[in-house]
Formats: sequence, C-alpha cells, structure tokens
Amino acid sequence: MFVHHVFFYLNNPDSSADRDALVAGLQTLTSIEVVKLAHIGKVADTYRAVIDRSYSISWLMLFETKADQDIYQDHPVHHTFVKDCAHLWEKVVIYDSDDV
Repeated sequence: MFVHHVFFYLNNPDSSADRDALVAGLQTLTSIEVVKLAHIGKVADTYRAVIDRSYSISWLMLFETKADQDIYQDHPVHHTFVKDCAHLWEKVVIYDSDDV
C-alpha cells in the first residue's frame, strides 16, 4: 500500500468559500481510477502539544503501489485540479509513505 497525505494551508484560512472550493476540487480527484481510498479532512477538535493544527484541509489517499500514485500525479484530472485550485493555498506539505 502507498499512502499520499497532503496538508493544504489556505491563503485565506477563514474563508469558507475558499475552503469549499478546495474541497470541491479535491472531490474531483476521487474519479481517478487508481485511487483506492480518499479522505478529505479538517483540523480535528483535539488539543495536545504534539498535534499540528496549523493546516486548513488534509487530503489522504491510498494506492495499491507507488506506480499507481505516479499515474495519479500525471493524470489530467490532477493537472486540472492544480491549475484550478493552486491560487487557494499558500503552502502544501506532503507526506508519502510505503509499506515497511
């Protein structure tokens, strides 16, 4: 299993319209056939010193293999998402992991 976890930091984190536009864009990515599981999340209502609450939206995807994730990265739907939504975020942090 290959895990791709993206954290988006919105330019306007208090804008529900920007958040909704990003979520709508992320939802289009679930149509890519190699995505096995996808989850769109917001910062949870948890408060411990080890929890990073600085991001706006998280996007978690599971793929069978890294090769499937590579297909996703080069898919036209993914390119359209980036083109249409990149103006919404100031920063993106990505954590990829593979099976041990």
